[in-house]
Amino acid sequence: MRTVTRAAVAALVLSSSAAAQQRAAFDVVEATIAGVHAALKAKTLTCHQLVQAYLDRIEAYDKQGPGLNAIVVVHPKALAIADSLDRRYAKEGLIGPLHCVPTIVKDNFETNDLQTTAGSAALEGWIPKRDATMVGRIKAAGAIVLAKSNMAEWAFSPLETVNSILPGYTHNPYDINRVTAGSSGGTAAAVAASLGLVGLGTDTGNSIRGPSAHQALFGIRSTMGLTSRAGVVPLNIRADIAGPMARSVADAVMVLNVIAGEDADDAVTAGADAKRETDYNRFVALGALKGARIGVLRQAYERQGLDSEVVHLFAKAVAELRAAGATVIDTVMVDSLNALTRGQGGCNPFKFDLERYFAARGEGAPVKTLREVVRSRKFHPSIEARLVSGDSVTVAPEATPGCTFREEVVKPRVRAAVTKMMDSLRLDALVYPTWSNPPRLIGDQSTPAGDNSQLFSPTTGFPSMTVPMGYTRGNRLPAGMTFFGRAWSEGTLIALSYDYERTTLHRRAPSSTPALRAKR
Repeated sequence: MRTVTRAAVAALVLSSSAAAQQRAAFDVVEATIAGVHAALKAKTLTCHQLVQAYLDRIEAYDKQGPGLNAIVVVHPKALAIADSLDRRYAKEGLIGPLHCVPTIVKDNFETNDLQTTAGSAALEGWIPKRDATMVGRIKAAGAIVLAKSNMAEWAFSPLETVNSILPGYTHNPYDINRVTAGSSGGTAAAVAASLGLVGLGTDTGNSIRGPSAHQALFGIRSTMGLTSRAGVVPLNIRADIAGPMARSVADAVMVLNVIAGEDADDAVTAGADAKRETDYNRFVALGALKGARIGVLRQAYERQGLDSEVVHLFAKAVAELRAAGATVIDTVMVDSLNALTRGQGGCNPFKFDLERYFAARGEGAPVKTLREVVRSRKFHPSIEARLVSGDSVTVAPEATPGCTFREEVVKPRVRAAVTKMMDSLRLDALVYPTWSNPPRLIGDQSTPAGDNSQLFSPTTGFPSMTVPMGYTRGNRLPAGMTFFGRAWSEGTLIALSYDYERTTLHRRAPSSTPALRAKR
């Protein structure tokens, strides 16, 4: 009979304990804010461990492995910040609703301790004096800026993420041969692949919602004026909006709740505190679809090149809405839409918006004029024509007939028409596929792109949110459905999106970036 020594028993106990600890290790893949906070409270996770886990994934998957190329720079003091949060947690508990939330921040947000480039080599090395308002607010709520993410240069492209600050494209983690859409493609790829917990992006015509749809995320473009753009490099200040991107509705809403509200540095937010919900988190509850009235807005997506698989997925999504208790009206129309948007004329405000932005930064600005950027030759070849065209504009947007007509005539008309139609049908929201086509192959410039986001939300200034609705091409490539509504209706759209998300559970992690083996 074999004799078991005390030493052997002790070794077995230690081995069993180590195995149990390994099994119990916190898995950051698809982690949520609530899950992180629960683990912190249970003392099964520290902020240091969480940040290290994300740093390990960035090291394994961003420039190596599938080579997502989503990250421009990692915060060199991220672990030190995590340690300080651990010390504070030991004394006072959670310091805010985003305590120890490692956040991926698009590289057009100013950060006072990391370079801000807007994807342009012309700005390489520039460290602003202040954080963007939104960055400051998430930090005050306990978040950590883990990394700055790649983007389409100057936020020009809604279709792909490529620029002069990093070589090569950002790759879609669901198929690394596919695009991420633009321009917040780096944030989307990083969050989808669990290289961070949540992300911040910007959206002028598409750039939160498109990348979110391409990477099975929930993305929020809020009502114009609900959130501040102060400290964000502009593309078109009349349409620019910044906001959250996350793997779940609940996480994105927790970020929105922190960043929403007035900011003296952004006049468009005046009055936002009176119009915002006191707590957007209260809309994260089941049951909103039951009894809701939702219209299918075919004007947003039916066009030549519409992909049959996207049509099939959207039809299933509409059936899912009905199964959850919604009344879906198919089809609704905005009357005389073509006539309302006709005759706008040319409007290219980029040069003036950018130069005013840099003028406000004073002597600390890395450039002062768009011409400096053009002459520097520090840009990706794909945007040269657009830079040169922008620099040729000599009349400010407020004195340009096309710009003033859009602001003073077109936008009010479309806002009124959308509101009238929704009121007449007693609709809570409108829905349509966020994109009419799957993510393109990288380098493909000829097949239909499918962006459906440029018209309704940017023109009206009304909120728009995209939520995963399934996958095309052999159940591999994500597709999203948009919920669009009246001004200041974020609460309603959140409630509908959350109920749809929880009812369908379409979100899943990409296979290209699996969980890492625990380090011994």
